[in-house]
Formats: sequence, C-alpha cells, structure tokens
Amino acid sequence: MSTTKLAVPPEFDAVPREQRIAFVQELWDRIAQDPNNVPVPDEHRRIIDERLKAYRTNPRAGRPWSEVRDQLLAKLRSP
Repeated sequence: MSTTKLAVPPEFDAVPREQRIAFVQELWDRIAQDPNNVPVPDEHRRIIDERLKAYRTNPRAGRPWSEVRDQLLAKLRSP
C-alpha cells in the first residue's frame, strides 16, 4: 500500500459540506468497485472471527436482521 499523500483539490474546501461528502462518497464508490482490492484491517478480521465463533457456539443467541432493523427504524420514527 502506497503512503504517498495526495493533494486535496483547492476548491474542495470552498464547496458546501454536502458536496464535499458527496465527493468523498464518489471516491469511495470508485475504490469499492473491486472489493477484492479493499484492504481489511487485522482488527476487523479479529472481530469477525470472534463473532463467528460466538454464533457457531450459540446460533440462537442472536436475532434476525429484519427484527433488529425494524426495531431501529421504530426508534428513529418515534419522537
């Protein structure tokens, strides 16, 4: 992985925050077009391994994503 620091375009700071966020998202989308080339930090792999182990030990301890999603959406919608 290269550690060369790229220059931020000078006009980047002159545009509204929403446009800067959209620009960064566009950059990430280009990088993520090939997921095999996106590095996964060792710490993330460790966490995934721990969670898979916990799931395999007790698969009924978790809840389905649809249930968790619905609960989160209900919280967001409530005042």
